[in-house]
Amino acid sequence: MIGSINGFSKLNKEEKINWIAKTYLNNQTAVVDLIKQYWNADEDLQKLHDEFIENTITNFYLPLGVAPNFLINDTWYTIPMVIEESSVVAAASKAAKFWADRGGFKATILNTEKIGQVHFMYKGDKQKLQAFVQAIQPVFLADTFSITQNMQKRGGGILAVELRDKTQEIADYYQLHVTFETKDSMGANFINSCLEQMATTLKREALSYGAFDAQEREIDVVMSILSNFVPNCVVRAEVSCPIEALASSEIKDPVLFAEKFVQAVRIAEIEPFRAVTHNKGVMNGVDAVVLATGNDFRAIEAGVHAYAAKDGQYRSLSHASIENGMFRFWIDLPLAVGTVGGLTSLHPMVKIALQMLQKPSATQLMQIIAVAGLAQNFAAVKSLTTTGIQQGHMKMHLMNILNQFKATDEERIKVVAHFEQHVVSHSAVVELLETLRK
Repeated sequence: MIGSINGFSKLNKEEKINWIAKTYLNNQTAVVDLIKQYWNADEDLQKLHDEFIENTITNFYLPLGVAPNFLINDTWYTIPMVIEESSVVAAASKAAKFWADRGGFKATILNTEKIGQVHFMYKGDKQKLQAFVQAIQPVFLADTFSITQNMQKRGGGILAVELRDKTQEIADYYQLHVTFETKDSMGANFINSCLEQMATTLKREALSYGAFDAQEREIDVVMSILSNFVPNCVVRAEVSCPIEALASSEIKDPVLFAEKFVQAVRIAEIEPFRAVTHNKGVMNGVDAVVLATGNDFRAIEAGVHAYAAKDGQYRSLSHASIENGMFRFWIDLPLAVGTVGGLTSLHPMVKIALQMLQKPSATQLMQIIAVAGLAQNFAAVKSLTTTGIQQGHMKMHLMNILNQFKATDEERIKVVAHFEQHVVSHSAVVELLETLRK
């Protein structure tokens, strides 16, 4: 059957590619050659990349750009960003320069707790279960000490173990809700290892707990896993200035701009259809830095969007206000990131990105990422409430269209010059190219 194969993982890379080419690509030699062109010439470096995941056939490159001139807590940063979308890096850089001239960004860590849970079923007296969990608190800590001792030396470890009753939602369902401090590590493996040991401890200790009857001793653990929802691992980034200081070549009336900007943010606070796109703009900046620094952008995305809906309706992550003649724009983001472990110590580009950021701690990286998200959001809302989003975006997208149609250097010069005075659209670019080629 086309598309079905046994033992694929046991094939070497060449054999995997040949099977894909034969099955799906009609043995297109050019496509196979293209796949191989993306292999790294350094065999050791390629081997490193091959071993990041399973069944690798080649590398998939994304651009690594930089956004300079970020002044964060009175320190200058050039921020690395991995992203494929036109105008994101340019917009972040522009926002950085704008706010550097107005005092820069301020960032504050609000909390750094992370969460993990042991989900289990218990059929018995709730008060006896509560007493049992309280009684074995020291055993949880003792049994996990071999896992936590190094983390404790760095000031981290298990902060609290709490029993949560979820029987109103699912019959007999309870949780051990565990909070952690993982310092400069994202901590996923650490947290999961602790939770699995705690699950073992929970079941073992229940078997000999004198207050339980036979049924109550049979605790059934469903799963033990960290949560990517980290509402107590939060960073705040903000900018502020007197309203009149907002004046620039693009902002002729700072009072009108401030009022319109605040109104746009308020709309995103109450309208989910707008909030999703508004927050996507935030994540353009956040994800780009998360990727560049070797962190898990899927975990960040899931946690951030859950945070945006934490009060029952999906809302804007950022907020703006005008008070006593001051414009203020800020964002609170839940960010569980690390600067040690995982790809941070393996991927060569991640190492360079972290060096570029002056080897930040996890909390410093949280601040930098939040600032990147706020800067990107400011640039987007500023464009929306002044010139419109498409003017800048489509000019950046122009190069992609020209590449798509394999424009020559001469054609590029003429097309770029034309669109200095005209609105860029895909159809307009194609039409001009066709005219030039006649």
